[in-house]
Amino acid sequence: MTLKRLLGLDTRADRYSYAVDQVAGYVSAQKVPDKWVATTCGYCSVGCGMFIGVKGNRAVSVRGNPDHPVNRGMLCPKGLSEHHTIVADNRARYPLLKRNGEFGRIGWDDAFTTMATKFRETQAKYGPGSVGVISTGQLVTEEFYALGKLVQLGIGTPNIDGNTTLCMATAVSGYKRSFGSDGPPGAYEDLERADVIVLIGANVAENHPILCWRLRANPNTTLIVVDPRVTKTAMLADLHLPLKPRSDLALINGFIHFVIENDLIDHDYVARHTTGFEALRESVREYTSERVAEITGLSAELICRTAWTYARARAGFIGWTMGVNHSTKGTETVNAINNLALITGNIGRAGAAPFSITGQCNAMGTREAGFASSMPGYRKFENSDDRRELARLWNISEERIPTARGLAYPDIIEAALERRIRALWIIATNPIVSFPNFGSLRQALESLDFLVVQDGYHPTPTSAYAHLMLPAAMWGEKEGTYTNSERRVSKVNRAVPPPDEARPDFDIFLGVAGALGVRDEIFPGWTKPADAFEEWKRISAGRLCDYSGMTYKAIEQHGGLQWPVAAGTLPDDEARRLYTDGKFQTDDGRARLIPCTWEPFPEQPNNEFPFVLNTGRTVEHWHTRTKTGNVPILERLSPSAWVEMNPADARALRLKAQARVDIVSRRGRVKSVELRVTETVAPGQLFTPFHYFEANANQVTQSAFDPISREPNYKQSAVRIEPATRDPGLGIRDSGFAAAARNRLSIARFWRGSTIPLLPRREANVGSRVPDPGPRNRGSR
Repeated sequence: MTLKRLLGLDTRADRYSYAVDQVAGYVSAQKVPDKWVATTCGYCSVGCGMFIGVKGNRAVSVRGNPDHPVNRGMLCPKGLSEHHTIVADNRARYPLLKRNGEFGRIGWDDAFTTMATKFRETQAKYGPGSVGVISTGQLVTEEFYALGKLVQLGIGTPNIDGNTTLCMATAVSGYKRSFGSDGPPGAYEDLERADVIVLIGANVAENHPILCWRLRANPNTTLIVVDPRVTKTAMLADLHLPLKPRSDLALINGFIHFVIENDLIDHDYVARHTTGFEALRESVREYTSERVAEITGLSAELICRTAWTYARARAGFIGWTMGVNHSTKGTETVNAINNLALITGNIGRAGAAPFSITGQCNAMGTREAGFASSMPGYRKFENSDDRRELARLWNISEERIPTARGLAYPDIIEAALERRIRALWIIATNPIVSFPNFGSLRQALESLDFLVVQDGYHPTPTSAYAHLMLPAAMWGEKEGTYTNSERRVSKVNRAVPPPDEARPDFDIFLGVAGALGVRDEIFPGWTKPADAFEEWKRISAGRLCDYSGMTYKAIEQHGGLQWPVAAGTLPDDEARRLYTDGKFQTDDGRARLIPCTWEPFPEQPNNEFPFVLNTGRTVEHWHTRTKTGNVPILERLSPSAWVEMNPADARALRLKAQARVDIVSRRGRVKSVELRVTETVAPGQLFTPFHYFEANANQVTQSAFDPISREPNYKQSAVRIEPATRDPGLGIRDSGFAAAARNRLSIARFWRGSTIPLLPRREANVGSRVPDPGPRNRGSR
C-alpha cells in the first residue's frame, strides 16, 4: 500500500480511468486491447462465437462475435467474464511429482519418462487393462482424436471414457438404438421454426442461456416445459407440466398411447421409414391417460391435451438435457422421445427434431472422434468391417483394434476399487466433485498405485490425490475445433501463451507418446493440431459425421460448419439436418421403434428419508467451479450452496428461510447449507446445486447407473433434513424437529402412488395458442 493511499491522496485513477475502444466504445482503460482474437466459448455446448481482447500477452476482455450464426454477438454471464479464467492465481504452471506426500517440481522429460515407466510397469505386472483413462468434454477435437489413438494403440488399454458416459451416454445410446448412430438430428434454427416446442428436463434458461434467445425469436410457438421444478425455463413456458420426479418415461409413453389411440400417426412415415410399430403399440397399451396421471401426478386431461398439441403440430421439436440423461432409465427415455417423434413424422424437417442438448463445449467432439464409446467416425467396435476399414486407414493390424468398448466411467472407478485398475490418468475433469457417490470415488483414488492428473488448475480437489500433476494450457491458450450441440464445428484459437511451463494437451499427448516409443507410428509427422485435423478428415470421410470437406479457413469464414460436409462439396450457411431422406444408419435404413417400460426410480422415499433430492446447475457457475470459482463477479453472485424446500415442508419441520441445515442420505451428509423456502419445488422434493466442493452434493447421491449406457443417476436420492451440524440453532426448534420428521409418513405415502399433483397446475389455454390446423400439411421432405 503506497504512502499516498495511506494519506487518502490516491485517487487510483490508473485503475478507474476510461478510454475509447474502437469496437466497444467507452470502457475501462485497462480493458482496451491491442488486438481481438476470434475464438469459440469454452463453457457449454451452445458454441458461441466470441473475441478475446489481448493487451500485452494478457487476456483483458471478451465480447460476442456479431457475425457468428449461433449467438450473433450475445454472451451469457459466464462467457462475458471468461477471460478471468485464464489469469487465475491457481493456474497449474509446472509438472509436479509427489514424493513423501509432498509435490515437487520436475522437468517435462522427467514427467513423461516417469509416467511411461509407471504405466508400462503396471501393465507388465497386472495386464494391459490395469491402466485407465478418464477424460472430459472440454478438449478440442484434435486432442480427443490424438488421445484416443494414444490410449488404444499406444498405451494399449481399452479402458478410456469420460464425458461420453458421465453426462451424455444415455443420449448417445438412445440415438444409436433408434437411428443406428449417434448425432443430434436437428439444428438450433428449429427452435425458431417449430410451432410446438417441448423441453423435458431441460432448464436452458440457466444451463444454455443463449438458446432462450432462439426461443424468444419464435413468439408464435407454444412452449411446453416438462420439469418437476418451476425452473426459470418453466416460467417462460405457455404450459408447465410439474410431473413427479422420474416419471417422464411414463408420461412420454402416455403421449404415444394417446397418439396411437386417436390416430394422430403419420402412417406414411411409419410405414416407409420405421420398424417395430406393432410391438410399440402393444407396449403402451397400459399407459392410458388415467394410469399415467397416477404415476406423474398430472391430470389426465392435461396429459391428453399436451399430446394432442404436439401431435397436431406442423413441426414439433423435443429437446432434453440432463434431466432425462441422468437416470437409471435414461436410454429408454431417449428411445421413447425418439418413438414419439418418429410416429408423428417429426424428424428430418425444419422445426422438427428429437434434439439432445449437449452439456460441455466439445462433448460432441469426443463422441465423434474420441475412441471411447465408439471408434472414430461413429464406427462400431463389434463391426468387423468398421475395424478393418479403420486398420487400413491407419496402416496397422486389425488385431490391434478392440472388438468391444472398454470399461465405462463408473466401471473404471469400480475396477479401481477392486484393484483391477492400478494406474489412472485423469484429464481436464474434477471427479471428486462431479462423480456420484463421493465416498466410493475417494476410496478408489486412494487405492491406486499411480494417479496422473492433467489440468489447467492446481490444486483442485482431484489433483490433491495425484502422484503426478501435469499443467495444461486451457481455453484461450491453444488451437483446434469444438463441435456444438447442432453439430457445428467452430474454430478455437490461441490468444495468449499458457503460463510458465504449462503446455497444450495436444503437446502433452505427443510427449507421452514419445516416452512410450510410439510417436512416429501413431502420430506420423504430427507437430500441431492441424496435423490431427487433416487425418481426422480422412477418417471421417463418408461417415455420418463427415468433416472431409472442411478447412480451418472455411470454418472461420462461415462462423462454423455443421457436419456432414463431404469432400468436393461447397460449405454453406444453410442449416443441416440429419435423416431428411428418411434413411437411417441401420442395416435396413429404417429407424427402430423400441418398446420402453417405466419403473420407479431405485431409491424411493420412506419414513427415515422422506424427501427426494434433485441436483442441478445455476447460471452463474460451471460444473465444479474450477473455472468460475476464480471469476470474482460470478463468485459474488453465487458464493455458496443452498437447498430449496417447499413452504409446506418447512412449516412441518419448523424451519425458517436462511436456516443452516444438513442434507443426509444413507451414504453421507452435506453439511450446513442455506435453506431457501420456495414454491418452485413441490412438497416432498428438495433441490441443491452440485457445483460446490465444500457442500458436495455427491456425498449423498447414489451409485445407480443406467444399465444400457452406464450413465450415473445424479438425481432422485432419498434424503432427510437435519439441523446443521455446525450451527444447529439457526431457525430450528430442536424440540419439535424429531417428531416432525417422524410425521413425514404422509410424504412417503404420497410417493407410493397418490394422484395429488405436486404443484398447483399452471395449465395454459393451449388450444387458444395452437388452432387445429385440420388436415396436416407437413410440407416437402
